[in-house]
Amino acid sequence: MNNYQQQINPLRSWRLGEKNLNWSLTTILLAGLLIAPGYVIAEDSAPAALDLDSAITQALADNPDLAAQEALTQAARERAAAAAGRRWPALGLLGGYQAYSEDTRLLGARYNGEPGVFASDFIEGALTLKLPLYTGGQLTSEIRGTDLLAQSAEGRLARSRDELIFNVGSLYHTILAQRHVIESVEFSVKAMDEHLKRVNELVAAQKAARVDALRTDVRRAELEQRLIETRNALAIQERALANLLGLEAQPLPQLDGKLELDEPVICPDAADCIAAALEQRTDYRAVQQEASAAEMARRAARGDRLPSVSLSGSYGYRQAVDPAEQPDGTDDAEAIGRVGIVVEFPLFEGGRLSAKVREAEAILKAARQRERSLRLRIRREVETALLNLSAARQRVDVAQAAVIQAEESLRIEREKYDLGKGAIVDVLDAQAALLLNQTSTYRALADLNTAIAERDLAIGKEWR
Repeated sequence: MNNYQQQINPLRSWRLGEKNLNWSLTTILLAGLLIAPGYVIAEDSAPAALDLDSAITQALADNPDLAAQEALTQAARERAAAAAGRRWPALGLLGGYQAYSEDTRLLGARYNGEPGVFASDFIEGALTLKLPLYTGGQLTSEIRGTDLLAQSAEGRLARSRDELIFNVGSLYHTILAQRHVIESVEFSVKAMDEHLKRVNELVAAQKAARVDALRTDVRRAELEQRLIETRNALAIQERALANLLGLEAQPLPQLDGKLELDEPVICPDAADCIAAALEQRTDYRAVQQEASAAEMARRAARGDRLPSVSLSGSYGYRQAVDPAEQPDGTDDAEAIGRVGIVVEFPLFEGGRLSAKVREAEAILKAARQRERSLRLRIRREVETALLNLSAARQRVDVAQAAVIQAEESLRIEREKYDLGKGAIVDVLDAQAALLLNQTSTYRALADLNTAIAERDLAIGKEWR
């Protein structure tokens, strides 16, 4: 039976049971359902639930900050390609117009007495060639330096991806925990309503004081306020996650995940993690490549002091405009070709070259210090992540045990109160303790998942 029949048959069976059945009206209604524009009898087309892997994939595809970083990385690659292109011959077209104060020969004489064309205005056009032969290591250093900077940009892009994955995972588990907290508060509100009903019954039977009902009602109002606060916090967290995923107008899909871990968490050795981090972290490789690029820049700056040698040539035509003298048998346009070696040697540039070398050396020193600073920060991040992981694991164990004890305590206090042997304050305190421990458990689980992701981020572990 198809979906349409499953929905229509109950309507038909119900109408067959009516005494005054209007078949024509029924037919019109059913026909209207079938031909109504855009009418579809189908299941609810709600967005599919979003698991953590899907959320990360969505963020990597649509996060605007990551897209901007990818564009900057592409720009670095293009700069490296442009620098590498300087090794090849440069071909170009040269054209121009020249006016002289006196008549000038179109071409230089090739032998004594050669007749020539003279004019004061000339038009020239030529194909030019220039090929660097020796640049004192400047060109090679620049090419190597830009290539290292491109690799560094790629490393920073990879690190940005890792940080985005961590942020998505952290918010994802925080939202899951917040939803569990809301469920706990809602359950506490319902439990408080039932307890308030029971207290009112005892008050009516003159087995409890009116103040017990007032205290219960006050505690319920506190829970209502807390429920409002937790829902508002959830809405803010969901908006933050939607921004990371690159979602604009559309709402965040329902999250499909769990806080509980399938296997026990083991804290690895700190020394092994630090060694792995220094080997795997892309931002550390990036800062090393930046230091190497700074070294190449210093070599290039030193190469400015050395002579440069290049091959230069051109071939084209030169034409006299309105020649003042043109002997018979001569043309007013001639082909001109040249080729040669050009040597340039800087003698004095006002201290510019020395200042450029000192600047490159200072940049290199700063790059090496940044490398050292990051190495120290990696050690701290790894050790902090492992400490957080150990603490979160212990918190989960303590909080889960405390929930069991709080549930039993609440049960006992309720039974004592129902038997007239306990105080309402003890019941309310037990209820508050249970909610507090439930909230602590969910948040500890979220922190444990976040600590695992923080450890992976600190050691540079790749996602998937």
